[in-house]
Amino acid sequence: MFVDHIKVQLKAGNGGNGSASFRRTKTDAKGGPDGGDGGKGGDIVLQVDQHTDNLKAFFYQPLYKADEGKCGTSNRKTGKSGKTLVMKVPAGTIVYRGSNAVEIVPIEAPDWGGEGPDERKVKMSSGYEEISEEEALAGEPLADLTEVGQKVVLCKGGDAGKGNVNFKSATNQAPKETIPGGIGEEAVFYLELRKIADAGLVGFPNAGKSTLLRALSAATPKVAAYPFTTLKPMVGVVDFKGFSRGTIADIPGLIEGAHKNVGLGHEFLRHIMRCRLLMFVADMAGTDGDDRHPIIDIQMLRKEIKLYNEDLAAQPWIIIANKMDLPESQANLEALQQRFPKIEVIPISGSEDIGLDALKTRLRELIGQRPE
Repeated sequence: MFVDHIKVQLKAGNGGNGSASFRRTKTDAKGGPDGGDGGKGGDIVLQVDQHTDNLKAFFYQPLYKADEGKCGTSNRKTGKSGKTLVMKVPAGTIVYRGSNAVEIVPIEAPDWGGEGPDERKVKMSSGYEEISEEEALAGEPLADLTEVGQKVVLCKGGDAGKGNVNFKSATNQAPKETIPGGIGEEAVFYLELRKIADAGLVGFPNAGKSTLLRALSAATPKVAAYPFTTLKPMVGVVDFKGFSRGTIADIPGLIEGAHKNVGLGHEFLRHIMRCRLLMFVADMAGTDGDDRHPIIDIQMLRKEIKLYNEDLAAQPWIIIANKMDLPESQANLEALQQRFPKIEVIPISGSEDIGLDALKTRLRELIGQRPE
């Protein structure tokens, strides 16, 4: 199962309450206040993990709660703080905030004869706001996690409560006041995964994108003689001469109307949003029917990309003229070059290893980067 967008509900830990305690020993029957502070509630953190490639884990567990802080005890003992909950996500995850369940309002610290810590009061809302996934994704993202090890705190744990030892003064030697622990933040978030690749393969089903990715990299997408063999995005690493490399994303094939949620590719167009180069793969032999022609295919693909996102359509692009080993391809190649005179067209055959060296040389110039 491949999951690239999911809704999760998160609840940070509450802070532990402060203790109202007085020292009582054999030698000190009327000791002063010694109630300890509570522990802080655990935070919830998202962290990019290089060994995670999708959001499948959140599909099986959409609700997460961090540990609560422990209460303070006598003898000024502070309660244990709740452990931070670290949730692993793949690079390319975008976080959107959905509805909030807890509203936290800062207030002034109580006057106990000195400067006190910054306290908070917590107002529980009457329920979740009804915000749809479409509305959340249309807003500004809360975080864009692109680097391995990058972190973001989504929900902060409640503040630690204060014991009565904090309230003693020259005029109040036996205070019973305490401050309870704060309520941990709680909210709904939408996570969207956009694969990170230098170049993206765009084409109709059975155009040869997966075969090309296999030939250029060590990726092993499924290849068969029928359309829609690719059902999830794949990213392959291409090693170039001179110790440089680039990454290429293969997404499921598009069909006409993909921008309107038609077919399979519409769910995965997001994965080429970050690509610096779009590689339009065309079946030069028109093997999928008498009415198919590479010029019509490229024009239709360009239209779908533009209707989906105009910024994506403005990205640099080239045409990969695939299946040049078939007899009908040469005439179609000449017509394609006349139709798109300003666009670079690279003729290849992914299955017969024709033109791949020239393609890799050109890709090295366009997307090749030296690893750090």
